[in-house]
Amino acid sequence: MADLLSPFSNSALASLPHPQRPARYTRADAIPETGQGEGGLRPTVRDYHSISGVPSTVRIPKKIATPVKVEGKVWFANERTWVAWLNISVLLGTLSLALFNASQDQVARNFAYVYALISIGVLIYGYLLYQHRITMIRRRDPGHFDLLAGPVVVSIVLFFAILTNFIIRGVYSISFYIIRTNVFDLSTVVREL
Repeated sequence: MADLLSPFSNSALASLPHPQRPARYTRADAIPETGQGEGGLRPTVRDYHSISGVPSTVRIPKKIATPVKVEGKVWFANERTWVAWLNISVLLGTLSLALFNASQDQVARNFAYVYALISIGVLIYGYLLYQHRITMIRRRDPGHFDLLAGPVVVSIVLFFAILTNFIIRGVYSISFYIIRTNVFDLSTVVREL
C-alpha cells in the first residue's frame, strides 16, 4: 500500500510522460564511430598531438558501450539542494510569522501574508526541482541538472517585496504623521521626521 502512495513507486514513474530524449553518450572521448577498414583492420587517423615533428598515424580504438554509473554523491547533492531550498522556505515562513505576530497595523499583516506566499512558492519550487532531478538521475539522463532561473526569480520577488514594504511603510508613516499633526507642508514633515 505504501508503494502506491510513494512518488517514487514504479507505477508513479511509469505514469510520467516519456519524451524523446537524445541518444545517451556512454563515453565522452570524441572517438568517431567507425567500422572495419580494408584488410579487417580499423582505419587510421593522424595524431596531431604527437611530440615528434611529423604526425603519426594511430588506429582508432573499438568503442565498448558501458553503462553510465550514478555515484552516491549525485544523490546526496540533490538531497542537499532540496534541504537548502527547504531552509530558505522555513526562514521566510519564520519571518512572515514573526511579522504577523508582532504587527499592530494592517500594512504589516498584509506583508506577512505576502512573505508567507513567497515562502510557500519557494517550498513548492524546491520540491518540484528535487523531483525533476531525481527522475533525471533514475533515468540516467546526460542532460544538465542546473536551472538558473529559480534562484534569480526568488531573489527578484524578494527584492521587490521588501522594496514595496519599505515604500508603503514610508508613505503610511508620512500620511499618519500628517493626519496626527495637521501639518500639510511636506518640507516641514521631512524636517521633523
